[in-house]
Amino acid sequence: MQKQRFCLDTSAFTEPSVRKAVGVKTITELTDKVMDLIAEARIKLNISCHIPYPTVYNELMGFLENEKCPRDVIVKVDTWLVKKTPNRYEIKIPSEIFYEYVKDLRERINKGMRIGEEHIIRTSDMVYELSKRHPEMSKNEIINKVLSKTINTFRNKYRSALRVGTLDSAPDLDVLLLAKELDAAVVASDGGIEKWAQRLGLRFVDASDFPFMLEEYLKHNERHRR
Repeated sequence: MQKQRFCLDTSAFTEPSVRKAVGVKTITELTDKVMDLIAEARIKLNISCHIPYPTVYNELMGFLENEKCPRDVIVKVDTWLVKKTPNRYEIKIPSEIFYEYVKDLRERINKGMRIGEEHIIRTSDMVYELSKRHPEMSKNEIINKVLSKTINTFRNKYRSALRVGTLDSAPDLDVLLLAKELDAAVVASDGGIEKWAQRLGLRFVDASDFPFMLEEYLKHNERHRR
């Protein structure tokens, strides 16, 4: 039987939807619970869980440190997650994947530029209209009032155009590279990682399902042993 391997992204521990599914409130509580399941699965089923080092590992440690995570939970992470740096020089990625990524990135950049242009025009129109209606207001007051209405909208649209559904960080890429190297399933709660995992032919497990998947493996193992 082939050994089960999983490669975990930071979102497997930090995404609010995962905490809600498991019924915990903090990243520390979720990490503690998942680590216990990973430990049991490792001992009883020889399932191994990996985390890219140092990129994803350091991200996770940063979140845990911000919550003043107890030392015993950190020890569990260091014990049961296999820290490994992807072999970036040896992993082979089809050139078609690289072509698709560059094409997708170019389209996103163009979309982001259009969003920026639209908001510049909208902002200038709003400044002009407001200055006509309220001549008593200073230039800075008018600009600040307009920007307070438009800047959040711009940020959300720009972020959605450039970052949602794609790889936007080195840790994201490391998760895919390490999973490719180890022939492991990717565990994440990130649309971009899911999309490119599919492109690379990798198994993908939604982070909200992962704890329950481990529980199911362990339950089946107990029934089989009786």
